[in-house]
Amino acid sequence: MSQRPKVRLHVVTGKGGTGKSTVASALALALATAGRNVLLCEVEGRQGIARMFDVDPLPYEERRLTTGLPDAEGGRGVVHALHIDAESALLEYLAMYYRLGRAGRALDRFGVIEFATTIAPGVRDVLLTGKVYEAVQRNSRNKGAIQYDAVVLDAPPTGRITQFLNVSNELAGLAKVGPIRSQSDTMMTLFRSPRTAVHLVTVLEEMPVQETADGIAELRGADLPVGSVIVNQVRPRDLSPAALQAARAGTLDRAAIRTDLERAGLAGVDTLTEGLVAEAHDHAERRALEDSQRAVVERLGVPTCELPRLAGGIDLGALYELAGMLREQGMTGGPR
Repeated sequence: MSQRPKVRLHVVTGKGGTGKSTVASALALALATAGRNVLLCEVEGRQGIARMFDVDPLPYEERRLTTGLPDAEGGRGVVHALHIDAESALLEYLAMYYRLGRAGRALDRFGVIEFATTIAPGVRDVLLTGKVYEAVQRNSRNKGAIQYDAVVLDAPPTGRITQFLNVSNELAGLAKVGPIRSQSDTMMTLFRSPRTAVHLVTVLEEMPVQETADGIAELRGADLPVGSVIVNQVRPRDLSPAALQAARAGTLDRAAIRTDLERAGLAGVDTLTEGLVAEAHDHAERRALEDSQRAVVERLGVPTCELPRLAGGIDLGALYELAGMLREQGMTGGPR
């Protein structure tokens, strides 16, 4: 797969439960190499980054989080984190573009900002994505701000991602002209360009795979760039195809299993044998389901990579491990 190093904004989405926050975090670690600065940001108010990296809840302020994955020469970059909320983004917008520092805070005290972002959800998305845009396209208005080589967004779920990114369309009935309309149109130039890649995380189950397919179709219909499909939580392949077939058919060699258990000096061999045969059957059925869904993913016509289910759960060490796998599979080059 050829790389496209021009990608600056990596948007990571996925159905709930597929591990999109884990993948977004691992991708940020993979991109932060050889002195590169990477910003990992979130917009859903869940403080998922703080929980993922076991740090205090993040404010609306860019914070140094950790160092990235080392390259072949040991060079590392730095991952920064940002928790974006619409109210704080609006206050910053008013201060930067209208010099309404104290006045903006006064509006906040009167609840005007909460009212504006609640009554017009499209405006809320413009504010959230606007801060992401600003982090990618830093200019002189944000003096002294870090210039990032890449921004990774832990985005809303697949079912809402096109609406979330297609802010210009969402504002069509709210703002025909004016600065907020102009800003949304400018943002769409970035979101629809080769500098952006929308990656979709799924697991090999029917509903998440179907939602991924629907999400790809919706993104393409809105001219938003699809990056890769990351198949997460893939089970290990411990059994050969022949053994899997026998497990599904219930024809595993029980005598051989009992003999192995007896050699190990275990008690209750007959009960253990039947339990193992039942587990093997369930595993084989699950593998058959995964294989059928993998075939569906392959037919989507989108580059894919796979990440395993990690038995020990997700901690910082596991994130670095997943980051290495993403890099090995070409994810750090952007969409293919």
